[in-house]
Amino acid sequence: MERQYDVLIIGGGVVGSAIAREMSRYQLKIGVLEKNLDVCYETSGRNSGVVHGGFAYDCGSLKARLCVEGNQMMDQLSKELGFRFIRCGKVLVGNTKEDMETLERTLKQGEKNGTKGLVIIDKEELHRLVPAVVGEFAMFSPNSGIVDPFNYTIALAENAHDNGVDYYLDHEVTGIKRGQDGIYAIETPKGTFYTRWVVNSAGLGCGKISDMLGIRGYKVIGSKGDYIILDKRTGPLLPMPVYPVPSNTYMGIHVTNTTDGNVIIGPNAETVTDFSYYGVPQRNMDYLAESASKLWPCIRKGDYIRNYSGILPKWVDDEGVIQDFKIEIRDDLAPCAINLVGIESPGLTAAVPIARYAISLMKEREELKPNLDFNPVRTGIIRFAEQTKEEQARLIQENPDYGEVICRCEKVTKAELLQAIHNPLGVDTMVGIKYRTRAMMGRCQGGYCQMRMEHMIEEELGKKETQVRYARQGSQVLFGKVREAEEICQEVQ
Repeated sequence: MERQYDVLIIGGGVVGSAIAREMSRYQLKIGVLEKNLDVCYETSGRNSGVVHGGFAYDCGSLKARLCVEGNQMMDQLSKELGFRFIRCGKVLVGNTKEDMETLERTLKQGEKNGTKGLVIIDKEELHRLVPAVVGEFAMFSPNSGIVDPFNYTIALAENAHDNGVDYYLDHEVTGIKRGQDGIYAIETPKGTFYTRWVVNSAGLGCGKISDMLGIRGYKVIGSKGDYIILDKRTGPLLPMPVYPVPSNTYMGIHVTNTTDGNVIIGPNAETVTDFSYYGVPQRNMDYLAESASKLWPCIRKGDYIRNYSGILPKWVDDEGVIQDFKIEIRDDLAPCAINLVGIESPGLTAAVPIARYAISLMKEREELKPNLDFNPVRTGIIRFAEQTKEEQARLIQENPDYGEVICRCEKVTKAELLQAIHNPLGVDTMVGIKYRTRAMMGRCQGGYCQMRMEHMIEEELGKKETQVRYARQGSQVLFGKVREAEEICQEVQ
């Protein structure tokens, strides 16, 4: 039987790829079906990039437990997988008596959850930590941090692939059937796959896949958040994320530093039913800037370089109350199917513990034999701009392509782009190369390097100029030659 697996994972985002990596520790034939052209095009790549401490979630919840576990293992994961993580801390800033009461409750909740080092600090200490912040006091979480969500997801996926996991990009699941022999048939427009076990890690599509499995009744809504990215000039002014005092269900519009030196403003929170629209209206940008300026008055329109948005899949009950993570196996409805529903924030922080929790459910039903050849280490692309002068000289001597800078804003070299173009997962989009190198992420947003990158993809992968896609299906960068189009128009006239 073709395309037969022990486990098929639906969804290759940060959680799906974490599950793939953790399952590759065992003697299993594993495949990942991802509907997009890369592994971090939706929720996994569209967030604040914050590694949460675990204090914001209800005591006893999976969100709290798995977030704390994920936070504690992030240093080791970043060393093994070669992605950026900075344990810079985070402050929640308040001004009123009510704010102080909320922060004290949050601190106590965090301590019960196992979050370490939480402390209430006064105005003087707050301004020592973040000089530009506006506030009278704060709760300081020293173990919170920031991560590059693109490279974290990519690193998990590439390490899983290195350990034998097959990735099928552009494979949207359209149907699931379970035969009398217990084998699941997973249907896609590009063929049918067969598996003993199936994992629903579809993120925004989790409700749809759960229904296909026969586990019906989950109501999943989208919470859309918009963001503004500021130029790196502002980075030195923000040493750690600055949050307002949270509400029961929303952490508020905050200001976050990134691992690459930018600053992010956002998100707002808007309930949506369309999980495909990522536009950011001007009024939302104005609202973000106005709200965030009350915390950090360093926001100038001249520093805006890009906006983006992300959508979180929230599982809610009939009254609209947001629920905990759901990670289950329903033996009565879908045996040998691990169903993950409502994996929203802190899913980025908790991805690996979520994976291990899911595998623990599988182990209750089947003995798993260790894969003695499992290698936890993944070597990423060397960033030329961050090397010492001596190391840069050595790299250029070994490979002259390091001496040719393609992206001037981020100082990305031809050698780095070539490695990204020939990435292990076979991603061939402009944004896929961007996520792996930071080319097109600088001040000019690709104004200088974009078409040079497009030409490199053509040459290296043997593509026609009309075959290179920007990000998604149908997003061709070029549609033909201008002169040919003019001639066609003249013939029509």
